[in-house]
Amino acid sequence: MGRPAGGAAGIAAALMGAVALAHPASARAEAAPAAPTFVRITPSQLHWIEIPGGLGARFAVVLGDPGKPGPYVIRASFPPHVMDTPHIHPNDRTVTVLSGTWYTGTGPVFDLSKAVPLGPGSVMFHPGGAVHWDGSGGDTPVVVQITGMGPAPTLPIDPKAAAWVRVGTGTP
Repeated sequence: MGRPAGGAAGIAAALMGAVALAHPASARAEAAPAAPTFVRITPSQLHWIEIPGGLGARFAVVLGDPGKPGPYVIRASFPPHVMDTPHIHPNDRTVTVLSGTWYTGTGPVFDLSKAVPLGPGSVMFHPGGAVHWDGSGGDTPVVVQITGMGPAPTLPIDPKAAAWVRVGTGTP
């Protein structure tokens, strides 16, 4: 007689009811979840920051904070003929090309002739800890959007090498 109907599911429901009676504030909090917060950002609202030593490369944080734990979205802008050298990020990242042709390479040796060009709408997944390099290997600027989980530092493969290089212009 003291056993609720419905087997294990009934027992679980009875226990949850007992918890709710014992802690009415927690029951109210579960009954009325907070409304989700929507965020809308237009391109004109982005705050672009010049990357120190980046030869004109810039980034803008769209959502989150790539320096802290949690999800983030950033955009990176590469001027023509500017690329970064081999590096890693500790966590997975997904990169979507928004404009221009983004040249991508993998492995510890920077070699523009082995780069794979990706146009607008293309996507590349970067596994955490995988060595890569990328940027604008041509005559047009490139903008990419990067999503991932922070913190997301950029760790160079060779800390003594330049982090950014000019390519295809005859200018170092």
